[in-house]
Amino acid sequence: MVEHPSTGSGRRASPPRQLPVPAQLALSEDAWIDVIRRMDEVYADLVRYQLDLEEKNVALEDAQRFIDSVLSAMSDVLIVAGADGRIQQVNNALLRLLGSTREALLGRRLSELFAPGAAQLASTLPHAVHQAAILDCELELINSAGEAVPIALNCTARQEADGTLSGVVVTGRPLGELRQAYRQLHEAHEQLKTAQQQLVQSEKMASLGRLVAGVAHELNNPISFVFANMHSLQRYGERLQSYLGLLHAGAGPGELAAARRKQRVDETLADLGPLIDGSLEGAQRVSDIVQNLRRFATPQRQSAAAVDVCRVVRSALDWVCRGLRRRPRIALDVPETLEILGYEGHMQQILINLIQNAVDAMEDLAEPLLEVELATAGSEILLRVRDHGAGIAEANLVRVFDPFFTTKEVGKGTGLGLYVSYGLATEQCGGRLQARNHPQGGAEFTLWLPREVRHG
Repeated sequence: MVEHPSTGSGRRASPPRQLPVPAQLALSEDAWIDVIRRMDEVYADLVRYQLDLEEKNVALEDAQRFIDSVLSAMSDVLIVAGADGRIQQVNNALLRLLGSTREALLGRRLSELFAPGAAQLASTLPHAVHQAAILDCELELINSAGEAVPIALNCTARQEADGTLSGVVVTGRPLGELRQAYRQLHEAHEQLKTAQQQLVQSEKMASLGRLVAGVAHELNNPISFVFANMHSLQRYGERLQSYLGLLHAGAGPGELAAARRKQRVDETLADLGPLIDGSLEGAQRVSDIVQNLRRFATPQRQSAAAVDVCRVVRSALDWVCRGLRRRPRIALDVPETLEILGYEGHMQQILINLIQNAVDAMEDLAEPLLEVELATAGSEILLRVRDHGAGIAEANLVRVFDPFFTTKEVGKGTGLGLYVSYGLATEQCGGRLQARNHPQGGAEFTLWLPREVRHG
């Protein structure tokens, strides 16, 4: 029988103290209550975790459906590949373009989708985009029928949170669609240019209509002068024919002297030179007017040439003022001559429109005053046309160069004069045209033109 080790006093150790039975039962019940309480807490946590998990699953499903709907709605093709170059995701636009299925494409190498000439470049995309994105790269895909489909691609890197490369995202659009869109844009641009040319021509005709009275008067003077001179030349011819007839018939000196005095041969010969010069001058004046009309009215591409702007300004003033019943007082501040390299026909039309607009603005004034100033400013010239009318309403200042905008009554303006002038100044002559209200009253238009035009 094994004995317990002795204590320090040599006596046996006393056995453990036993609790009374009721105390043991009380302790056991407390432990079970604590266990049950903890189980309730764990169960409540599990229920809460389950609810959170279900909510997150619903959110993930919604997000997945949203992503799938976006991928399905994309008109551009989308390819997502890993860093190893294998395809991880594609969208419906690519499937339709290639005539393939998602299962047939997932897991394949990206380079296998491209034509042989582009496959090697496509295989380098996952590494090339690590340095910079690839934009507007034209490659050819191969569809299920083995046909090459040209496509414009953009390729960007897909990175993890720590910045490491996890793959690439490739988007693109078939070039057939782009080329069709470009063709449609080009056609629309050509139609716009045609419409603009028609508007310019329409405004020219309207301007010509306003100038017809003055042109008719201007043409009538030299034509009447030439017509009168032709009658005089006809009479002079008859006199000379009569005298030459006697001379060829062998008439004597006395008879010839008498005929010479009667037919006034000496006066006729003296007047013949000035009469012909005057007729030629009148004919030249008619020719100049017709040529100016042709340059102004006929649509044609002009070439840049040396132009005396001062002469163009005076000519434009004459053209406008010829047809006016009441000519305004003109304050003209221009040098004798100022030559630039530009387009005379365009400049003339701009000035005629600006001057006509200024004259119309002073139609109701008792003493209209028109100010025209021409000066140089570095590599440009500037020409100011100011009227002393009511000015332009502040709300209309930003609209004066809009097509068909006019404050005139119906039938008195097309609303194209300033619009056409603005287009000619900016697009054809390489200059600028601005409008403002002068601080001392009236409207002022300022035209800047380069002294040596760069385009037309």
